[in-house]
Amino acid sequence: MKKALLFALFFGIGMLAEWLGVTYGILFGAYEYGEALGPKLDGVPWLIGCYWGLLAFITCEMARNKGIPIWLQLCIGAGLMVLLDFFMEMNAPNFDFWAFNGDVPIKNYVTWFVIGLSMQLLLKRFHITGNKTISYHLYTAQVLFFIYFSLIKV
Repeated sequence: MKKALLFALFFGIGMLAEWLGVTYGILFGAYEYGEALGPKLDGVPWLIGCYWGLLAFITCEMARNKGIPIWLQLCIGAGLMVLLDFFMEMNAPNFDFWAFNGDVPIKNYVTWFVIGLSMQLLLKRFHITGNKTISYHLYTAQVLFFIYFSLIKV
């Protein structure tokens, strides 16, 4: 039940943050979503809220390690979220996911880190765990997908 409630919270946080971005250009910079991610709620694809939740859960599990201090696990988890976003940004316009008005601003990555860190903290606070193998596979598949398309310049 805790997992479902946190996922719903992360969905809501992600949707709100993205709505603020596409509506007012704050948090991430000025951008808009294309059509490839499906139905939208006031300009933000429903899938994006799900993605925030999924990514928070899998990166938290990847960063979980008893030999690493909690504060560093939190930073690693948030950093992994930002790293994937970095590779996604290179390809998003090509896939009609989203496009910034100009270059991707640094505040996009800072905001990703801050929101990601908040999510990581909540997952640690509520002692949420998952499947490390599946988490690594999901994350790696996504990173390799976006790196590949960055290299071939779709």
